Amino acid sequence: MANLKEIRTRIASVNSTRQITSAMKMVSAAKLRRAQDTILQMRPYANKLHEILSHISGAVEIAQDNLYAQNREKKNILIIAVSSNRGLCGAFNSNVFRKLYNLLCNDFAVQYRNKTVDIICIGRKVADLCKSKQIHVKETYHELFDQLSFDNIVPVAESVMKSFASKSYDQVIFVYNQFKNAAVQLLTVENFLPISMEEQKNASVYKSDYIFEPNRNFIVDVLIPKSLKIQFYKVLLDSNASEQGARMTAMHKATDNASDMLHSLRINYNKARQFAITNEILEIVGGAEALKG
Repeated sequence: MANLKEIRTRIASVNSTRQITSAMKMVSAAKLRRAQDTILQMRPYANKLHEILSHISGAVEIAQDNLYAQNREKKNILIIAVSSNRGLCGAFNSNVFRKLYNLLCNDFAVQYRNKTVDIICIGRKVADLCKSKQIHVKETYHELFDQLSFDNIVPVAESVMKSFASKSYDQVIFVYNQFKNAAVQLLTVENFLPISMEEQKNASVYKSDYIFEPNRNFIVDVLIPKSLKIQFYKVLLDSNASEQGARMTAMHKATDNASDMLHSLRINYNKARQFAITNEILEIVGGAEALKG
């Protein structure tokens, strides 16, 4: 059994840790509220923009002529992995890396062996994990989460879109955590480019007589890039809200575990203290008996 001093030191250490995790939980809860409000307000706009695009592109050939809708043989692949800059958020970052690694080993194994797969990391943690596994990362953007705004992500989105339009890449996909609620994050692999034509094909059911100014081609050419930038921004907002939810949950569990450990340590401390007191009483009684006789 550990002595009283060791148990007291352990109790003080665990209590200090519990105070830290409790404080981090409250900070994450406050950040989660803001991030959750932002993504929930963003989703209807992004979905409506995509719906409008589907309505006005009833003629499928118009959208197919767009640079961002060209389906090519999947030779050059760009994977954008979105994680966080900080840890202490459970399996949030490791899940993204595992999915990325799985894509490289299975879905894009041939391209990866041919070195035609590039990786862009948004967030330090997944970049660090790639480095530890000696996976080459083309670019890392960690500053986007310092001040997450649409204006800040536009240059990155435009750079990716330009690379696809210039045929540097044949497919661009996202790997990120989609926000569902504070306790649940959905690991998602989402196609970014080329844009999916399925919904546009179904758009032919709409028979509304629209008047297009200046013309339908121009509107599609403007809406598709705007929709892509909105999609890029939505992915980062989803990941940011998921990060705060994962961290709040992780810190909540850590605080509960620290409380349970403190309870156990205090029981052990009381047992050790009672054991020491009993030994002292026995020594006193033994000494008194020795004097008597």
